[in-house]
Amino acid sequence: MPTMLNGLHEIDWSSLHHAYGSAEEVPALLAALGSPDPEERDKALSRYYAAVHHQGSVYPSTIASLPFLFELAEDHRTPDRAEIVRLLVSIGQSAIERGDVEDGDAEFFTGAGATMRRRADVFAGFVSEPDPQLRRAAIPALGHFLEDAHRAAHLLRTRLPEESGIVERLLLLEAMAVLALRLPQATDEAMAWFTELASDPTAAPEIRLAAVVQRARCTPDRIGPDVVPAAIELLSELAQVHVPASAWADPPRKKTPKSKANGVPPHILAAFEDLERHGRVHSPTTDLLRTFHQTLTHRVPERTALLGAQLRDPDPGARLDALRMSGDLMRAWRGDHAPLITLVADQLGAEHLEVAGEAAAVLEACHVIAGPAREALAQYVAEQRTTYGPNVWATTRPHLGRAHQDAVLALARLGDVRAVPSLVAAFDSGVDAWRAVQVAGSLPEATDALVPRLCAHLRRLELAQGPAEMSVRSALSALASLGDPAALPVVHDTLTTAVGIELWGIACSALETLRAFGSAAAPALAEIRALTGSTDAHVRPAAVAALWAVGRDHEEVMPLLLDLLDDTITFRISEAAEVLGQIGAPAAAALPRLRSLLAHGYEWVRVPCAAALWDIGGEPEAPAVLDTLLQAWTKNPATANNAVACLARMGTAAAPALPLLRFQLALPRRGGRFSNISNDEDLQRISQEVIRRLS
Repeated sequence: MPTMLNGLHEIDWSSLHHAYGSAEEVPALLAALGSPDPEERDKALSRYYAAVHHQGSVYPSTIASLPFLFELAEDHRTPDRAEIVRLLVSIGQSAIERGDVEDGDAEFFTGAGATMRRRADVFAGFVSEPDPQLRRAAIPALGHFLEDAHRAAHLLRTRLPEESGIVERLLLLEAMAVLALRLPQATDEAMAWFTELASDPTAAPEIRLAAVVQRARCTPDRIGPDVVPAAIELLSELAQVHVPASAWADPPRKKTPKSKANGVPPHILAAFEDLERHGRVHSPTTDLLRTFHQTLTHRVPERTALLGAQLRDPDPGARLDALRMSGDLMRAWRGDHAPLITLVADQLGAEHLEVAGEAAAVLEACHVIAGPAREALAQYVAEQRTTYGPNVWATTRPHLGRAHQDAVLALARLGDVRAVPSLVAAFDSGVDAWRAVQVAGSLPEATDALVPRLCAHLRRLELAQGPAEMSVRSALSALASLGDPAALPVVHDTLTTAVGIELWGIACSALETLRAFGSAAAPALAEIRALTGSTDAHVRPAAVAALWAVGRDHEEVMPLLLDLLDDTITFRISEAAEVLGQIGAPAAAALPRLRSLLAHGYEWVRVPCAAALWDIGGEPEAPAVLDTLLQAWTKNPATANNAVACLARMGTAAAPALPLLRFQLALPRRGGRFSNISNDEDLQRISQEVIRRLS
């Protein structure tokens, strides 16, 4: 018999909202959460997370649904009560964490958090239920919602001996740390408990490890030199004990059959598969170790040592998770990552293909710093081709195919021609050729082999089909990088076709590719010139930039560029400024307008205009240029790459920027545009060069 959900239809749900508008669907979702049909429950839960608790947000409809969620959770007849409790905890946790920082919906976060604290005793009851899944879902609530610190700490401590599940025991220690961080009056009791457990030789190694980690989490400023070695020693103990997934892992969620993915572009499907794969956890201690890494933050040597221990675990699942943590470390923090790159490369030889594939994927994602793995990658690719044949790229064995393809991509990103035979196999077989396209531009030494295949691939793509746009643009980008004039006819044809059917995104990519070819693209000048009058916001500046790069007639492009400088669309101004800077001194007519744009309210206008001002006007403009660049960089660190590139061109005039350059280089976290490895490594390299020249 389903839960009644008393009063559900007395609420005017249509007057409330969620992430996608009216919340009138919420009553049906809540009712479906108690349905005896598993598929109906699963769909309702997914929709609730997507709309009513979208990315952790809390809306009026979320608060209005809380009493009914509690009613479902407390009713023993409700199927999947643990899922309802997990949802409630997520809403409450998000509300408490975000209530102080979210401006627009702060009242909703505060209201949801207050509700959870008023109902905290309900969660305390769930913690002693016989269902381990329900206990697992409820334990975090003791740390987040109970207001009586000593009562909560007592519940956590007395519950530990009662729990036999590894995940539940680890959650109890985690909840104690959350409690101590939230309520200072619980700190002493929590720290004493952690110290007691960490030094108890009779305690299970995972409990001692959790005590070490959670104690460090509560006092990150007191992490001594013995903490990481102690954790590594405990990891060695844990590695001797295999815990089957059935003893700790949640039941797998139902997957969408691949047959339902028909018509989805392969790169989109692959992106969702990557998200799903990265969301998996393969070891019961993974979340604990992630917490430890977050606590250690920028301590790269210590974290590398810890990852070394994780990567020595005989359990392939533990190594899979460690590989992902390795990538997280290298993407977020600066430092000497050569030792970690080598540790990751060692996993290419793993017996489990999923582990080898993950190692290759990490190296590909971190290719800018993956030089130490070059020979290991080349050897791995060669061995696979020898063992499984030259067409291993196209194998139907998923783990083998992914391992080989990711290793080839990583090798290609390093500019190593030993990746070429497999890329050729990709183009010739047509299997996952879109992946080969992504890296082809990194191999200029293989132009003769790759350009004809890229051109043929581009000609086969149906431009009129929406899903093809990303593939077309990737192929054009690769041809631009390789720079072989033999590709110009197909690029020109692509531009003509795109314009004819008004695919302006592809037209922009074709114009950018022609721009990369420079004067060699002169046969396309008439069409480029015609597009400088386009009404499309993006096509017009792309055409003007291509007109300059191909025609090199500054008298022709200057009126067009000056017109763009007066535009109200910010990216048009920025793109015009970039081209004016390339023209240099002959663009002096733009100086007055560029000077006035230094007062623009958007730093992504001010920075390119300042750079153009220097490239055109030189030394007399230095004070204004420097002031603009440094202020923008300080306000928005994402402008760092653009600012530093200009500083590098300024020579001794950039001397006043030295303090900021040194300060930024000393920061442990990666910076620059998007804070990714590539941009940050460029930022560090150019900054160091500027400092050396000026010091």
